[in-house]
Amino acid sequence: MPWDPYDRNCPSRRLLDRIGDRWTVLIVGILAEEGPIRFGELARRVDGISQKMLTQTLRNLERDGLVRRTLYPQVPRRVEYELTDSGTSLRGPLRALEEWAVEHMGPVSAAQAAYDEASA
Repeated sequence: MPWDPYDRNCPSRRLLDRIGDRWTVLIVGILAEEGPIRFGELARRVDGISQKMLTQTLRNLERDGLVRRTLYPQVPRRVEYELTDSGTSLRGPLRALEEWAVEHMGPVSAAQAAYDEASA
């Protein structure tokens, strides 16, 4: 079946939505740098993410096969998250997106200010 993200009914569009989400970009970036990491540490590293959103994003990434969740049978329970091979392959494109945003934030900010001033 040919996947077509331009078709609103194609599952590839939902995947594109997921991997283009800001929380996904940040979570994949941290998992790529840190390796297996616990939920609490991820929450500390992703400034501004709620516990609910982190849980939801991790579950969706796990469902998509991009993140692996490992539960260790101990008290208290210990859970770690890490990228799968598919998740690791996503790091390059997402890193390029991060780098683009950082590199172009100055001109984008200036364009936004000019637009806002002209629209006022």
